[in-house]
Amino acid sequence: MNAYVYGYGPEGKERLIVVDLGVTFPDMDGTPGVDLIFADLEWLEDNADRIEAIFITHAHEDHIGALPHVWGKLRKPVYARAFTGRIGQLKLEEAGIPPETITIVEPRPQTISCGPFTVQFVPVSHSIPESSALVIDTPAGRVVHTGDFKLDGNPIVGEPFDPKLWHEIAKEGEGVKVLVSDSTNVFSPQPGRSEATLAEPLAELIASQKGMVVATTFASNVARLKTLAEAGKAAGRSVCLLGRAMKRMVSTAEETGVLTGMPGTIPAEEAVEVPRQNLMLIVTGSQGERRAASAQLARGKYLGLQMKEGDTFLFSSKTIPGNERGVIRIMNSFSEMGVDVVDDHGGLYHVSGHANRPDLEAVHDLLRPKILIPMHGEHRHLREHAKIGAGKGIASEVATNGTMIDLTGDVPKVVEYIEAGRTYLDGSVQIGAMDGVVRDRIRMALNGLVLVTVILDEEDQALGEPWVELMGLPKVGRSGAPLAEQIEDEMTEFLDRAPVKILSNDDKIDEALRRIARQVSMEEIGKKPEVIVVTSRLME
Repeated sequence: MNAYVYGYGPEGKERLIVVDLGVTFPDMDGTPGVDLIFADLEWLEDNADRIEAIFITHAHEDHIGALPHVWGKLRKPVYARAFTGRIGQLKLEEAGIPPETITIVEPRPQTISCGPFTVQFVPVSHSIPESSALVIDTPAGRVVHTGDFKLDGNPIVGEPFDPKLWHEIAKEGEGVKVLVSDSTNVFSPQPGRSEATLAEPLAELIASQKGMVVATTFASNVARLKTLAEAGKAAGRSVCLLGRAMKRMVSTAEETGVLTGMPGTIPAEEAVEVPRQNLMLIVTGSQGERRAASAQLARGKYLGLQMKEGDTFLFSSKTIPGNERGVIRIMNSFSEMGVDVVDDHGGLYHVSGHANRPDLEAVHDLLRPKILIPMHGEHRHLREHAKIGAGKGIASEVATNGTMIDLTGDVPKVVEYIEAGRTYLDGSVQIGAMDGVVRDRIRMALNGLVLVTVILDEEDQALGEPWVELMGLPKVGRSGAPLAEQIEDEMTEFLDRAPVKILSNDDKIDEALRRIARQVSMEEIGKKPEVIVVTSRLME
């Protein structure tokens, strides 16, 4: 969930630009029920009057996904290239924000001047069209913010990485003062491979299959979609795209001119009439997402289409750490149907969109920065990347979330730590990670819930017996008696003998009944549930 801020000016009065506003996705273990997670922008909101503009490097969700949710708090102009900008405009329109909020710009040599900053978008290759690095010029020197990138001379769709262009950037003026660089694949020791290397093995695989072929990859990887569709057509198959996100990416890429020559596809209602051996589906859900087309097919029929024994399902993707459980669940479901599941085969059917270690080192040599700030990776990736820089005499610093670094000297200097938490989109409401909402949800999920209702009359005496409702708990405990009845019996006995000073005090009743519910539950089922006590009083 990338969100970076650059500032220049007197301390405390720096003018600011924001680079990327992304999201990450929840999981049932730590964030049950949450829809999206993005950075807590409280510090930026407090300093919104100092922000000049927002720049979006590319259209992956971890770089653009938060834009419609947080733009209303910042209300600053947004700059992006055509494909990225169109994806962003569609998101803003869905949120009721005018699409013209985003200004579409051309790549270098066009410049955007905002306050003390002059910014250029520089094309880089990645796993989505029109990814860009940013060259940010300031009175204190030049910063190159790579965004996500790889060294690919033939990415199929989008611009290749151009070393000549980067030589120019390195030689202009006083050179590159700071390189802020992608670190995702720093532990991969071999040079990265081109997207173009996948065409032949994918074509051979699809041509050799007898039944229906279904392939999944990232919806945003338009080049891969084109390669898969071409392989399907070459094998004499009709090709059908399934998944809203995938169709949107393809149509936007064609609309903005970055995708040409995409083989024709057929809709799902036509696909159901095509013989299995002549059909190929390209579907969403490469990361095991429960509502995506892959998971729907794994559970049975989807839009009238169904996997059967002898079919093949291809993951032309790598599983992002944390998503393994969902992906394996889908693989096993297909296996039970008699479907042959093929994964990326160690890179035979997938290449990464990020630069490997040798490629990162090549960029260091190409740009010769004075300072290196690793970004986009876990802490271990950032630390390893900083070590590589230090080994080449480049001053480096590991910047964790919230770190403010002074880049004006010969070495980076940490000057402040900003509180940098997380914001959850929970349904249609934004909540803080520390607000307690999700914490309470997790506690109820782990422990279950007991709801106790008790009514007291005008003389502070129990009117009838309390009644108990259970949620997420066994109905019968060790003794074989209903758990709710046992709790009610213990509470009735307590209320019958409790002194007036307790019965007249709602807080004391709440505390006592809560304790009884948890004690009985612990004895009967070995759990201490969450307890809610509702005390009602009759008034004269």
